[in-house]
Amino acid sequence: MKIAHIECFPIRYPVMGRFKFFEGPAGSSPSRASVVVKITADNGAVGWGQSVPVPKWSYETLETVQSTIIRHLAPELRGCDLFDLDGIHAVMNRAIAPSFSTGQPICKAGVDLALFDLAGKILKQSAGQRWGREGRDRLPLSWTLNPGAIDEVEPLIAQGRERGYRHFNVKVAPDPRFDLELCRLVKRLVPDGFLWADANGGYDEETALAIAPRLADMGVAVLEQPIPANRLSGYRQLKKQAALPIIMDEGVVSSVDLEEFIKLELLDGVAMKPARCGGIVEARRQIEILQREGLMFLGSGLTDPDISLAASLALYSAHDLKYPAALNGPQFLQGSILKSPFEVKDGELSVPAGPGLGVEVDEAKIEEMLIKDL
Repeated sequence: MKIAHIECFPIRYPVMGRFKFFEGPAGSSPSRASVVVKITADNGAVGWGQSVPVPKWSYETLETVQSTIIRHLAPELRGCDLFDLDGIHAVMNRAIAPSFSTGQPICKAGVDLALFDLAGKILKQSAGQRWGREGRDRLPLSWTLNPGAIDEVEPLIAQGRERGYRHFNVKVAPDPRFDLELCRLVKRLVPDGFLWADANGGYDEETALAIAPRLADMGVAVLEQPIPANRLSGYRQLKKQAALPIIMDEGVVSSVDLEEFIKLELLDGVAMKPARCGGIVEARRQIEILQREGLMFLGSGLTDPDISLAASLALYSAHDLKYPAALNGPQFLQGSILKSPFEVKDGELSVPAGPGLGVEVDEAKIEEMLIKDL
């Protein structure tokens, strides 16, 4: 079966609470933009995907995703065999070339998810069934703490506890004093929870080496992306120090990157994100590498809404994620384009069990959230 049509719908989700990556230019209101991708096969079957750019996290924007899919990817992909996902990625990577790693992976993830969804619906199989993996039907979540001041921490933890969350991840860097006080307080208030610190590359090497042992003393379980992604020698020093498991995120885009970083002994694991990796196909390949090498795989996201969230849940559950997933879309986002929106119960999300990515899109809701002045 062939790809007949590719369509894009830029939409915007209202946000609740403060999350630093959604703070836009001065005078603008925080929001979470995404591009919904609809792919139609030549037999009329439809699959849905979602690209989730975050300009303050990566270089991709709503505008670049939209224009790249419409002007560069769609013309090349029409007529391609929709079941040949590796071939389709090769076509996309020729159309948008790499720099250090995969070019515009967040954009390409939307196409990948739509094709995975479409193929699964045609086959009448869920992700787990296609992979021959039974997986789990529910995943526990981690509540993200991103306070601007220490006196905000206790109320934020209370909000998470009220929704059944038992595990917490904290945004740290660049202020080590604040970070140590934050982690000390979180561990005192939630002594049995899995505490995960994510610096988003915000420390320099000296600070990271100094704070890692102290974070370990506070009860932090892992330290994610402590320094910028291109400071490879610093990662080697941090792993050698062995104060905490060192988890990479922003710097791992393709499985080639991951295999090289493992050979160089730079990491103890990866915080996986299908959106960051160009989609579910490549993300699954990376998880298999990590599991083969005996390294940690943590489940994370880019505050994924709806379709992107469904893909993460399908992937992590099928591969038996052992840690609470930092999927904070339900924490920070309002609204949904799904006929049956996700609902957190007792700090957990149910994994969609239907064919494809397991969710049904309501096109009327897309129209209501559509950005019409792009």
